[in-house]
Amino acid sequence: MKPDQNSRRKDPMNPSERIDQLIAGIADWRGKTFASVREAILEADKEIVEEWKWMGSPVWYRDGIIAVANAHKGKVKLTFAYGASLPDPNKLFNAGLEGNARRAIDFFEGDKVNKRALKKLIRAAIDRNQSKLKKKAATGVRAKVQKSKKA
Repeated sequence: MKPDQNSRRKDPMNPSERIDQLIAGIADWRGKTFASVREAILEADKEIVEEWKWMGSPVWYRDGIIAVANAHKGKVKLTFAYGASLPDPNKLFNAGLEGNARRAIDFFEGDKVNKRALKKLIRAAIDRNQSKLKKKAATGVRAKVQKSKKA
C-alpha cells in the first residue's frame, strides 16, 4: 500500500525544540537577541505556549496569539498580532505603525532588549486576549438565554 502523499509526517521535535534549533543555528548577534526576546516572553507568563507555524516561525500563544518572531537579514522582528490595540508607554513598537492591527519591534545589531518593558507588553497582549474571550463567552451566554426565552 502506498503512503498517502498528502499526509504529513510526524515531526519528532516539539515546537520548543525547533525554536532551540533555530536560535542555535543563528551564529551572529541575531541568535543572542532572539534568545533574549524568547526568554522575556516566556518569563512574562508561565502559561505561554510556544508553537511552530507558517513554514518556520516561532509563535507564542496564551488565550490567543501574542506574537511571532523571525530573524531577518540585519534584524530580529517581533510582531504582535494585535499590537495596535496595546498600550506601549515605553515606545517599544518601531515598525508596522501604520497597520490597523499589527505592530512590530525591530531589533538591530547593538540594540538591548528591554525585558521589563517587553514583559509588560506581553502581559498587555494576554490581557487583551483574555478580555476578548470573556466578551465572546458573555455574548454566547446572552444568545443562549435569548433563544431559550423564544422557545
